[in-house]
Amino acid sequence: MEKDKMEKPIKLIALDMDGTLLNNKGQITEANRQAIKAAQDRGIFVVLSTGRSLLTCREHADALELSSYLVTVNGSEIWDDKRELVERNLVKSELVEWMWNLTREHKTKFWAISTEQNWHDEMPEDIHTLEWLKFGFNIENDETRELILRELEARGEFELSNSTLKNIEVNPAGINKANGLKIVCSRLGIAMENVMAVGDSLNDLAMITEAGLGVAMGNAQEKVKKAADWVTTTNEEDGVANAIHRWVIQI
Repeated sequence: MEKDKMEKPIKLIALDMDGTLLNNKGQITEANRQAIKAAQDRGIFVVLSTGRSLLTCREHADALELSSYLVTVNGSEIWDDKRELVERNLVKSELVEWMWNLTREHKTKFWAISTEQNWHDEMPEDIHTLEWLKFGFNIENDETRELILRELEARGEFELSNSTLKNIEVNPAGINKANGLKIVCSRLGIAMENVMAVGDSLNDLAMITEAGLGVAMGNAQEKVKKAADWVTTTNEEDGVANAIHRWVIQI
């Protein structure tokens, strides 16, 4: 595997944020910061590929002085280097209302991302006046989570993933981080085989399996580790920096 991967030079690094780039305090360590700078100094694109919206990831992108695209809301939005919108994929408002009703029926916590703001355990008076990008369920009870997951799957209209073992993330069918990265790569003239994707959860699975080099964090869910080409250290142990040094800048 190592020889094969080394024959495909990495031209773009795609990084999940929570549980990957960020430590458990929500911070970017100095080692990660320096490794990203070293990669960019070598002309390698570094792209945040996150479940977060632009509102909650832009500050980190700016702090890292990233001069590339952003894949946000699990691929529902793509932004260029000037933070102008390239593509947007919406969840129908009637489906958002249906999911909101599910949370009330099963008494679960939730969040939702519209094009204007993020909502947590509350919704606007008229759901149908807003454009929606993602809906998420926070469910402590395993049986309830499985029940809701089956109801979501039965609709056949959603891309389902998670960012922790306790939640379910819902995007429009076919929308995920991998497809977002394919659009970015197409615009940059880069093949997916020249991408290193790093993540920890099911919403990273597609990009990890479709990138030339898929890297799972040491704290990743087991399904993600099994699908990855390589497992780095945890997000508390500079896992992103270690992956960049091992596979990209080799110092």
